[in-house]
Amino acid sequence: MIETNKTLNLMTDVEYQSGSIVSTVLVKKPTGNVTFFAFDKGEMLSPHSAPFDALVHVVEGTAEITIGDDVHILHANDVIVMPADIVHGVKAEEKFKMMLVMLKS
Repeated sequence: MIETNKTLNLMTDVEYQSGSIVSTVLVKKPTGNVTFFAFDKGEMLSPHSAPFDALVHVVEGTAEITIGDDVHILHANDVIVMPADIVHGVKAEEKFKMMLVMLKS
């Protein structure tokens, strides 16, 4: 978790790992979490649902995000909200980094 009053450069301090997904929790509060992910090409989060809305911000690269039956291709600087209780999945079309903001209230 990032320390308060400290700087973290997401592009250089969170590195890709071959064949993996790297996740770094930046903020964890009762009202929500902020997690940063770095996906190697082809890596994916299997379809699942969550009890809260989540905002995804693609910072670098390209991702395929499926929400229900809808498939979205997101590029750097694109955002999308994955609604609560709807099955969604994430796949790296190429190496990509994303910020996930989970909104618990």
